[in-house]
Amino acid sequence: MARWKKPSKEQILDNRRNLAELARNGDLRLPGAVAQIRKGFGLTQEEFAKTLSLTRRQVAELEAGTANPTLETLDKIGRLFGFVVGFVPRAIPDKIAE
Repeated sequence: MARWKKPSKEQILDNRRNLAELARNGDLRLPGAVAQIRKGFGLTQEEFAKTLSLTRRQVAELEAGTANPTLETLDKIGRLFGFVVGFVPRAIPDKIAE
């Protein structure tokens, strides 16, 4: 397995811009969001886990989509990037929009 390479400052900024754009468009979904938030800070899974008082395994499971995170865990992750946990509509049906 290849060793993880710390991203450059420019790559971190690009990751954050991409993450913010996905959030604005309502396209930010778990598990991809967890990995993107972590990469947006330029952290390894181990570093990210320590920041959130989680285990590296919990972070890996979140990123793989095999975890069932608590609201508290989701809130911890969201707060790092200024997000709140909530409901977002998938799309507005045509009949309601009229």
